[in-house]
Amino acid sequence: MNLKQQITDDMKAAMRAKDTARLSAIRLLLAAIKQREVDERIELSDADVIAIIEKMNKQRRDSISQYEAAARQDLADVEKFEMSVLAEYMPQQLSESEVIAAVDEAVAAVGAAGPQDMGKVMGYLKPKLAGLADMGRVSAMIKARLSS
Repeated sequence: MNLKQQITDDMKAAMRAKDTARLSAIRLLLAAIKQREVDERIELSDADVIAIIEKMNKQRRDSISQYEAAARQDLADVEKFEMSVLAEYMPQQLSESEVIAAVDEAVAAVGAAGPQDMGKVMGYLKPKLAGLADMGRVSAMIKARLSS
């Protein structure tokens, strides 16, 4: 079963269970998927759906920080719940040591010598780690590795 079908089945289950909060979060995800399919006139693969989920998670993290800065914990809690629902559809995240090993391998593969080669390393790693690691964290690891 592909990821999009699993999300649709989960939406139906949430409807049957009358779980309105979960249903709302799943509908947001399906709307984003459908919007991209209509805009680009394509059928999205699992990798494309994961990219959409990552983008939505990033939006949620930004919203949470804004809501907490404005002392709106109620709205921040809604965003955190939506993130937890979205996280169910993400693949298992790589451990810290696995990410470090991937960064080391990428640095060696592209022959990176210093911070000016960071773009090459990110370009090499992004397709391999998409959905498996937080790319912001990976970027910080690359910067630390190339600066030393």
